Amino acid sequence: MEPRIETLFEKKLVGKRLTMSLADNKTSYLWQSFVSGRREIINNNTNEMISMQIYNGPVRLGDLNQEFEKWAAIEVTDFENVPEKMDSYTLNGGLYAVFTYKGLSTDNSVYLYIFGTWLPDSDYLLDHRPHFEILGDNYKNGDPDSEEEIWIPIKQKK
Repeated sequence: MEPRIETLFEKKLVGKRLTMSLADNKTSYLWQSFVSGRREIINNNTNEMISMQIYNGPVRLGDLNQEFEKWAAIEVTDFENVPEKMDSYTLNGGLYAVFTYKGLSTDNSVYLYIFGTWLPDSDYLLDHRPHFEILGDNYKNGDPDSEEEIWIPIKQKK
């Protein structure tokens, strides 16, 4: 599975966020809360949803207790009329490795490949910026035929 390397341009996001860890995973609760209020977001220009993780420090691979801020969001054109119970976030641009993944979102083998095989063998290092997944038209929660894009922040090795 080879990624495409892409330069992301700034995105404006509106959604909900929660602090969690993999050991104390609240993703399902977060998404239920977001989806129930998603129709209140009136200035979006896409059906793609974004699942984003923001780490306070470097990602500690294998540390199930490392906390991060998880977002359930959608891209918007501006931050006017942000629903009362939602937050806004500007996702700055940068270089990303983009993996197209097909399968269950609970299958972590894709991340083992990305961080354990692809990244160490690549010309890139993990960068300290948000990680995210784009859940587009082919995303079907709980379906083995579901598709999503996994965006991993990278920088060139020196």
